[in-house]
Amino acid sequence: AGAAAALVESLEEQPMNLEAVIGFNGRVPSGLIYHPDGEHVIYPLGSTVVVKNLRKNTQAFLQGHTDRVTCVAISRDGKRIASGQRTSMGFRAPVMVWDFDSAVRNANTIDRTGELIHKLVLHKVMVRDVSFNCDGSFLASLGGEDDNTIVIWDLAAGEAVCGSPAASHAVMTLRWLNTDPLRLVSGGQYNLRKWHLDMERRRIFPAEFMLGTIRRSINCICLDPTDRFLWAGTASGDVIEMNVASERFARASKNRFSKGVTALAFVDGPPGDQDHIVCGNGDGTLVRLSTAHLEITSAVQLLGGVSSISAGSDGHSLFAGTRDGNRYFVDVDAFEPKLRATAHPDPVTCVAYPLRSSALFVTGSTGEVRLWNAVERKELLRIQVPGVVCQCVQIKPDGSLIVSGWQDGRVRAFLPESGRLAYVINDAHVDGVTALSFTHDGSTLVTGGADGRVRVWDVSGSVQVMLVSWKEHKRAVTDVVVSADNDEAVTSSADGSCIVWNLRRSVRQSAIFASTVFRGVRYHPDESQLLTCGSDRKLGYWDTTDGTAIRQLDASSAELLCVDVARDGLSLATAGADKTVRVWLYDEGVPLASGVGHSESVTAVRVSPDGHHVASVGLDGAIMLWTYPELPEGVGQYDDDEEEAGAAAAAAASSEA
Repeated sequence: AGAAAALVESLEEQPMNLEAVIGFNGRVPSGLIYHPDGEHVIYPLGSTVVVKNLRKNTQAFLQGHTDRVTCVAISRDGKRIASGQRTSMGFRAPVMVWDFDSAVRNANTIDRTGELIHKLVLHKVMVRDVSFNCDGSFLASLGGEDDNTIVIWDLAAGEAVCGSPAASHAVMTLRWLNTDPLRLVSGGQYNLRKWHLDMERRRIFPAEFMLGTIRRSINCICLDPTDRFLWAGTASGDVIEMNVASERFARASKNRFSKGVTALAFVDGPPGDQDHIVCGNGDGTLVRLSTAHLEITSAVQLLGGVSSISAGSDGHSLFAGTRDGNRYFVDVDAFEPKLRATAHPDPVTCVAYPLRSSALFVTGSTGEVRLWNAVERKELLRIQVPGVVCQCVQIKPDGSLIVSGWQDGRVRAFLPESGRLAYVINDAHVDGVTALSFTHDGSTLVTGGADGRVRVWDVSGSVQVMLVSWKEHKRAVTDVVVSADNDEAVTSSADGSCIVWNLRRSVRQSAIFASTVFRGVRYHPDESQLLTCGSDRKLGYWDTTDGTAIRQLDASSAELLCVDVARDGLSLATAGADKTVRVWLYDEGVPLASGVGHSESVTAVRVSPDGHHVASVGLDGAIMLWTYPELPEGVGQYDDDEEEAGAAAAAAASSEA
């Protein structure tokens, strides 16, 4: 069969190395954790738990969850991490226990040896909270609304000790006491309980805190180091103090905070001074309260409702996370927040690299476009258009403009240095701009809309002029690409058609029709072939001149949403509703490597211009940078007969699968 067939038969799909992620799920309560060593922070992103080294700016990834991570906790000695997830109705959601040292050791590799210690499965649908006891011997986990049970796990054996219904109403959080390894507290909707673990009878017994006539829905709990007092943040916006030993109500804060108290942390004061509680609220205020009188001593405003507060072991610093995806470092004494990292809080719809640079990339989401440094993984620029979804984005070939298409039907162009609006094309498309692409000289812009129209604009002057408008697609245009010589453009549509347009003569040149919803289209670099993906889960190869099918590959177990071809034409990347990013050999049609990290559908994927990375974005708000796999020796170095033999072998393997 020749070298190509031999290569196909010898290849095995390898895991792809996740090099970096940009993102933070700020909607997970207490999801941002400051490690006791003061060098790392831990936080969830999609189905991945990220361990970031603050000093080296490196990341390690704990991967094994099959859906979105809903809670994270760390043991007091910092050696173990626990995380829970949600899953589909009718299925059980696991709790994963990880080894911190192994995760750090395996950073930036595909090696996962020693990371997962236990996989604990009992809860239905969702795990709402997890907590380690003070000596690290037990783990408590709390189920979601469909479960609402507390389970105690023996971490030495990896088995459940006992479980109990948490309360008659929903329970939102739980915490072990700081000095007693057999007692914990839980709080939720109109309930606040202290639990005692009886190892002889293998049961946990609850005792209700006596609140009298006070009725509160508890969001979060913290305790002082000696377990004398408990403070609970409520949905009503106040902080209540309870005596742990007597289980009685002590007092409530006089101040009420808008949108509820959503995060709490106890901070030791200097010798001879009072201790404090740091209180994060739904309105974005971060407040320091004295434990002596529960009065405000300092307050600052953060961007987004506070969801996490994690105090450092030194007692003088903490990290705070917000629902808008921002992470802050706070000096407790000066009480001045410093923004350390940002992320998209909503689904990311699109990503694009400049034509000749891999150092930057741009992403679009609900109400905003962001420009990122791909090397340092930091946000450089944020452009906000409130209340509108950015559906597509491109960087002008000369790098002078960021051009974006929006759900309100407008095309907006911004200056990349300042974010200032350069121009707007109003009513570019009636129901929203869904795709756009520049010609390589940057003088012409081709756009596609939800109305099925394809329009060509002259954007070389101070006024943007529509040159031609075509209406041949029956449904939304999903992608548009311009050829290297600027003579042609190809558009894909949800109506199952791809049309090649002649931009010089302003006519349709050829068309492709299939029983699918086309989601993406790309030219091969030599422009002899078109590559498509869509709802039929197939990767289609088509002849550019007459639109005839060359071959189709079963490329996914779910809908394919995006495709991109490497500059050398030897490989390509795909992703979609199966949450997996795959790299394929182009001519051989076989998968080379795959990466699993997203917890929801991947909406866009791009190969960097230098071919070293794949950038993927998804509905989970994550931006993931994967190391592009090395191509096997001999790829692209055989003649046409061998290439056909390799394609036949790949097709046979695909049909057998």
